[in-house]
Amino acid sequence: MTDHAVAALRRFNRFHTRFVGALGSSLHGSGFTLTEARVLYELAQRDGWLAGELARDLGLDPAYLSRILKRFAASGWLERRRSPEDGRALRLCLTQAGRAVFAPLDEASRKEASGVLRKLDAAGRDRLVSALGEAEALLSGAEAGAASRMAIRRHRPGDIGWVISAHGRIYAEDHGWDISFEGFVAEIAAQFLRDFQPERECCLIAELDGAPVGSAFVVRESDEVAKLRMVIVDRPGRGLGLGKALVREAIAFARSAGYRRMVLWTNDILHAARAIYMAEGFRLVAEERHHSFGQDLVGQNWELAL
Repeated sequence: MTDHAVAALRRFNRFHTRFVGALGSSLHGSGFTLTEARVLYELAQRDGWLAGELARDLGLDPAYLSRILKRFAASGWLERRRSPEDGRALRLCLTQAGRAVFAPLDEASRKEASGVLRKLDAAGRDRLVSALGEAEALLSGAEAGAASRMAIRRHRPGDIGWVISAHGRIYAEDHGWDISFEGFVAEIAAQFLRDFQPERECCLIAELDGAPVGSAFVVRESDEVAKLRMVIVDRPGRGLGLGKALVREAIAFARSAGYRRMVLWTNDILHAARAIYMAEGFRLVAEERHHSFGQDLVGQNWELAL
């Protein structure tokens, strides 16, 4: 540990507390302190908290939390209900009045975040999202704790079916794409299996605890050009650096296979993926609007000199 690193972290902490308004007495002019607003947020996300669980998860002194909860209850925002599992336990639930109080605070926070992001261009937003995710993984210990449970390997029988299914499900859930996208991925996957050249192509599968959570394909475009395709990380594997690891492994394979250049096609709404490509040296060479998979999209072509 260096004095420089300690000073950098302390400097960022000072910046962040000022940036989010933690030093003020009222968040977004709501009358709530930052701590009170965070407690209200957690109560709005989930009914049935036990006070001890909430104190532990937020890292709050139980007596301090108890005072906040008493204020909420006295204002008619919070009620305590007997737990069906344990009649001695009282579970915390926001009332309709409590949710009505939370709604404008949540909207103000969302607007503030949107306002900050609007000041950045698309590349800046990608970099920020990627950096925040990496910082969270590092500081929470999630990346270190999961490292021994993660692996990247070549595909085996059955893996391609998972890749097709995962793409169809994830893009429908995250972006509202219709079933035609799953058909599009299935055609790419079928061609990969039919024309597979092991010395020049590969399918990389990321695993977490022995289960597939991600993929990346390298396919031959020409003797000198490799194409990166079907890069995806499912929810259990996100925030662990697997997307970056898959892309780096794919680039390393393409170099070892003798390609001179790597290309890829993506869409501008896929911010996390684009941030990874930029960080690894890909550059945007062309883009065009198109209507595909039930959505109006902006397709982008990127390339990397190997």
